[in-house]
Amino acid sequence: MITREEKPQSLVERPRDSGMEQYLAANARAIQPSGIRRFFDLVSASKDKDIISLGVGEPDFVTPWRFRDAAVYALEKGKTQYTSNSGMLELREAISGYLSSQFKLKYNPDNEIIVTVGGSEGIDLALRALIEPGDEILIPEPCYVSYSPISSLGGGVTVGIETFAEDGFKLTAESLQAVITPRSKVLILCYPSNPTGAIMTYEEMLPIAKIVEENDLIVISDEIYAELTFTGQKHVSFASLPGMKDRTILVSGFSKAFAMTGWRMGYTCGHPDLIGAMLKIHQYTIMCAPIMGQIAALEALKEGGMEEKDRMVESYNQRRRLMVQGFRDMGLECHEPQGAFYVFPSIQSTGLTSDEFAERLVKEAKVAAVPGNAFGRGGEGFLRCCYATSITQLSEALERISVFLKKLD
Repeated sequence: MITREEKPQSLVERPRDSGMEQYLAANARAIQPSGIRRFFDLVSASKDKDIISLGVGEPDFVTPWRFRDAAVYALEKGKTQYTSNSGMLELREAISGYLSSQFKLKYNPDNEIIVTVGGSEGIDLALRALIEPGDEILIPEPCYVSYSPISSLGGGVTVGIETFAEDGFKLTAESLQAVITPRSKVLILCYPSNPTGAIMTYEEMLPIAKIVEENDLIVISDEIYAELTFTGQKHVSFASLPGMKDRTILVSGFSKAFAMTGWRMGYTCGHPDLIGAMLKIHQYTIMCAPIMGQIAALEALKEGGMEEKDRMVESYNQRRRLMVQGFRDMGLECHEPQGAFYVFPSIQSTGLTSDEFAERLVKEAKVAAVPGNAFGRGGEGFLRCCYATSITQLSEALERISVFLKKLD
């Protein structure tokens, strides 16, 4: 039994105050609220139904009926049980076949694939399985807002690597090499990129792979937008590069390309040793992804599901072209996104910060978008606009932004 004198100093001298924050872990207290969420809350607080939201990274399509019908039929048949911790074998086999046919990847469904609760759980599992206190996680920025907080919860030290519009917001070998230290352990990649829409080609990834191997890094490759490429350049998975499969944990899912955000269906793939460690965490925290969602995801990977996906991708491409041209016509520089469903125009010419521009835009023009600085280094001076909404809404939003800009002159 430990006496009071033997208790750790942190327990003896825990500060007292009127609230409950004193009981929180330091790393939980340190996490800042999402910069994206602040603007969602601003829209909600206004209660103005005329606001057009370009903020949420979510398809406006309803999940295709054939996917929903498969889940409904399964419910009618009483399919409401747990599945294997790794997910239904039939779904893992379908994922394995899909990755092989689409991205030239070979994963054993028995021990190299886990079905997760969205891609977000996959990222969390990967980081928790890999990171020890003090390990450095290298993250090209601007980037998805969750990477840094999740890394910090595990005691990791995040190192941002700024990318630039003039480079197409792509990670370069020079910038990666410049931040590597003996503590560097994990590189997180997300191409196609949220928020910039950037993609990387096979040739552009090769020097990154060389540095990864030379410095003994593990790569978490977030490929949730893999199906959403538009300029004739098919997505290249980092795991498909020579020597990179065993060093890569591939994270993907069904939310974006298959319009299944609320189903929370994702998957991770990797070396059996890495996947095995992640599976242990998954077993004790989640147990398994919901069976109804797994059945819907299985339907999505069938031939008819591919047709539904292709139809939505073509619609996104039309909207992408509209948005890029619209911003350029109103005088804003706009990198051409080649993937995902975001545009990332520069608003530096207005003299406003990203926060100022976004706040005034929603209040004065009734268009909600996300300030670029919410996505880390290099995001200041930009605005993220999601074009996963109707052409009518996008056209009206562009008109409102144009009028807003003229009033700033």
